[in-house]
Amino acid sequence: MVYDGIIIALLVGLFRGGNFKGLADMKLKHAWVFPVLLLIQIIVYLTQNKIAIIGSSSNIIFMLVYIAGLYFLWVNRHHSGFIIIFIGVLLNFIVMAANGGRMPVSLEASTVLDPYFIEALKSDLYGKHAAITEATRLAFLGDIIPLSAPYPREQVISIGDVIMNIGVFFFIQYLMLGKKEKNSTPQVTASN
Repeated sequence: MVYDGIIIALLVGLFRGGNFKGLADMKLKHAWVFPVLLLIQIIVYLTQNKIAIIGSSSNIIFMLVYIAGLYFLWVNRHHSGFIIIFIGVLLNFIVMAANGGRMPVSLEASTVLDPYFIEALKSDLYGKHAAITEATRLAFLGDIIPLSAPYPREQVISIGDVIMNIGVFFFIQYLMLGKKEKNSTPQVTASN
């Protein structure tokens, strides 16, 4: 879902007359952390059903990825939108931690998805997610919001995802337009 938020924010930024210069000038503390965390998640996703030890420890790996991601967001909290992103990620972390490192997913909401995904959820083949059951804690923070047509990509998202994407939107808008708006503010000079 975060990729959708980035694309939407970029398109809105361009529509509003922004540019990519702010993205190029972006300065984040420990910027290397984000791509490393993304790479780790991709590796786990691709290998969790092939390598037993990765599959059995994927929930712990995902929790460690979230902790590192929260640290990265916290040290960069002075950037526009980062506190909102932090809150969204924290909500996702809380529900996953409360459910053994897995994001609970509503089977009813999942009817918009490929039936293979639903079967994988039911049989616990997908390491980062688990079907919501009566034993699920804080299910309202799980993936319970279905997105389908006219939205271009069918998916199920959480409240945390929505909040996180609002923060991403503000951050990208600031990068694409913020400096432009600051520079266009009329300067008042005192004269004697």
